[in-house]
Amino acid sequence: MTSLGRLIRTTAFKLIAAYLVVFAIFAGSVIAYLGWHTQRLVTRQAVEAIETDTRFMQGQFERGGIARLSQVVNRRARAPDAGLLLVTSFNGDPLAGNVLNLPLNFLDKEGWREIDYVRSEDQAASPSRALVHVVFLPGEFRLLVGRDVVEREELRKIIIGPALWGLGLLVVLGVAGGLFVTRRVLKRIDQMTAISDGIMAGDLSGRLSVAGTGDEFDRLAFSLNAMLERIEVLMAGLKQVSDNIAHDLKTPLTRLRNRAEDALRTARTEEEWRAATEQTIEESDGLIRTFDALLMIARAEAGQASAAMVRFDLAETLSSVAELYEPVADESGLDLTVEATEPLPIRGVRELFGQALANLIDNAIKYSAPTEIGARGRIRLEATRVEDKVRLVVADSGPGIAEADRPRVLERFVRLEASRTRPGSGLGLSLAAAVVHLHGGSLALEGNDPGLRVVIDLPLDAGADEPAAGTDS
Repeated sequence: MTSLGRLIRTTAFKLIAAYLVVFAIFAGSVIAYLGWHTQRLVTRQAVEAIETDTRFMQGQFERGGIARLSQVVNRRARAPDAGLLLVTSFNGDPLAGNVLNLPLNFLDKEGWREIDYVRSEDQAASPSRALVHVVFLPGEFRLLVGRDVVEREELRKIIIGPALWGLGLLVVLGVAGGLFVTRRVLKRIDQMTAISDGIMAGDLSGRLSVAGTGDEFDRLAFSLNAMLERIEVLMAGLKQVSDNIAHDLKTPLTRLRNRAEDALRTARTEEEWRAATEQTIEESDGLIRTFDALLMIARAEAGQASAAMVRFDLAETLSSVAELYEPVADESGLDLTVEATEPLPIRGVRELFGQALANLIDNAIKYSAPTEIGARGRIRLEATRVEDKVRLVVADSGPGIAEADRPRVLERFVRLEASRTRPGSGLGLSLAAAVVHLHGGSLALEGNDPGLRVVIDLPLDAGADEPAAGTDS
């Protein structure tokens, strides 16, 4: 397809062409109406002048008969601005006036009509056009009174000529402007198409150009670029998750296989078979927990659990989860305290949020255990109301996380311990962040000097239509 053909087939050119046709029709209608109205005005003025002259001539005939009428007609016919005047006998013989070359039967009927005439004083001139009124007088005399309408014809030419040129120029400029605008639009669309082709070919770094004009193409480019950045981040995360899954799951799967193979080779007694089976079940449970966490994160990020949200008391849920971990914390040499005195109703999935809290407390216990004999660490859980939000804080006294690493630990399978000797899959904080996002909140990691503070802000459910789950109604 040629370049001109591509331009003509674009939606922008078709819209401009449609607007141009509508505007040309409108402009032509306005010009035609103005021309018709102007000609009508000129004709009406001529009719009024003819009627006035006719009444005057009839009055002269009534006063002095045909002789006086002929005298007045001859005198007025010689005036420079005289109209058309003619008095004839019943057989058409001219008695006075300034009109020649009339058809023989022209004066046989009364009324209005238009004629082509030649003035008697200018017999060599070409015929002109006039509007005339024929009146029968007593004695079978005929009176013709008229006005030249050449001004009307000239006015018509003055209006129609420039109007046609103007419409032609309008069409030419409209088509040229349409081609220019369409070319610019098509150029930007071609750029978007080229970037899209590159992205489909695997180059996720491509971005749509922004002209800086703030038009609809810039807004579309901003939106698509944000989407492309998100896709690039997700694809990079998918690659990282794939790599981490290969690294984190290969070891337990290999260990699971080796233990099963070792049991087949060396186990002889029932106790040995039972021990091998228990170890296999333990490794399998770890793998299942990892996949369950991945599935839970995926569902939370997709918002699939939003339909099951109910109103519940966060303070009561926090106390319940903390109560389960108090023996574990005490055994690890940690003091676990909870500060949540007032009801804090929020709307969400209580079980899902309880799992996120359990992950945060489990992480705090795992990394806050004191290394010195007799020393005690601390974990503080705090839930308070801040304006129209609920703020939940999980603070520990462990080594904390460097500020540069804090955004990264919220990703899946990220573990700052390079050797990965401690148990875990690197999904705890990822799951907590996904659950908080599902509930419309925010999660931030801060320093605790020493230790780490996990700060979660959630929207407070101030509705009183139903009691919070887990509280007395």
